[in-house]
Amino acid sequence: MTPSPCPPIADADWPHEVAELREDFAGALNVYRTMAHHPALLNAWAPLRQHVVKENALGPELTEVVILRAGLRMGSRYEWAHHVSRALALGFTTARIEAIRTRPEGVDGLIVDAVDALFDQRMLSPEQEAELADAIGRKAVIDLIAMVGFYSVLGYLLKTYDTPVDDNIQKEAQKMPTLFSLTS
Repeated sequence: MTPSPCPPIADADWPHEVAELREDFAGALNVYRTMAHHPALLNAWAPLRQHVVKENALGPELTEVVILRAGLRMGSRYEWAHHVSRALALGFTTARIEAIRTRPEGVDGLIVDAVDALFDQRMLSPEQEAELADAIGRKAVIDLIAMVGFYSVLGYLLKTYDTPVDDNIQKEAQKMPTLFSLTS
């Protein structure tokens, strides 16, 4: 197997242009250590990441539903594993996580359908958008759309550069390998 041309950057090789981001969010995860090969992109990414991941209108639980389904649809084992870990930390049951692989009930199901529509039709139908807006609010719908795009870009990077799942997540996955696997 050919080694990645953009493996996660070690602290000793971290670009000076984004030194402060290493101490913030970027140094903690291999995805951002991979993105650090392009310091200007990582620097521009930071404020969008803050909104999309932390300050969106979906809230932490529904955010994880979106990201898990997007990671699954992208075939990104990195995103799936990392967000299974985050979902568990938020109190998700294994059944709730497993349901995201198919079609869960309630609001989770509406979100799964929306993510699928964005991947398959590249849009939400007017009826689907209205149903989602009634359930979660229009700002949350817009954030959902942006989040799917955001995580698609990350998925492209992760898969292209075969970014390894971070060690702490790999250790957690060893305890529940089926749940953490893309293919259950």
